[in-house]
Amino acid sequence: MLLRLPTVLTSDEVRHARTLLDNAPWDDGRVTAGTQSAQVKNNRQLPQDHTITRELQAMVLEGLKRHKLFFTAALPQHVFPPLFNRYAGEANAFGNHIDNAVRFIHGSGERLRTDVSCTLFLSDPAEYDGGELVIEDTYGTQAVKLPAGDMVIYPSSSVHRVEPVTRGARLASFFWVQSMVRSDEQRRLLFDLDMSILNLREAHGDTPAVVRLTGTYHNLLRMWADA
Repeated sequence: MLLRLPTVLTSDEVRHARTLLDNAPWDDGRVTAGTQSAQVKNNRQLPQDHTITRELQAMVLEGLKRHKLFFTAALPQHVFPPLFNRYAGEANAFGNHIDNAVRFIHGSGERLRTDVSCTLFLSDPAEYDGGELVIEDTYGTQAVKLPAGDMVIYPSSSVHRVEPVTRGARLASFFWVQSMVRSDEQRRLLFDLDMSILNLREAHGDTPAVVRLTGTYHNLLRMWADA
């Protein structure tokens, strides 16, 4: 399931993030790439243990915590500490790749299975040319370029790339989610069912049929979830 999540960060939070990023150090982005993706990755990335990175991570995680649609769509069990990258100048490309199935959390040794990939845009589309996130979804190839503060989530099993930036700079946060429900197909069914229940409840209230459907949702989640 590929889904846009609007306003994960507010405009004030985006402005603060941009102020921090304007004064941040940037490393070679290949430091967190796997064997295959390192061959096609050429961007810049914030050091994982920098104080600016930690402040921005806390901001993003707080934005996720208050975004109800993120929980409904991703059903997160664990969230990888957000990372931050920059595409501009000579470091502005990331060719076709699939994210590593398992990521190790820096400094802890903990492992996380990557079920859902997330890209949170921190630059507005008018600030740069190119830089689309291109995802090979079940419904075809999707090119994603969102306003600053908006996020896209998609299955980590998808082939994807970032197109070269030909003007300006593209700033973003990226990270992964280990979901309580491993299967993308099951997460999609649960999401569609939850959204339909919400619409029915708003239109008709908690009728007996809505209550039964809500029970069906939770019983499916109980059957599929690894909490």
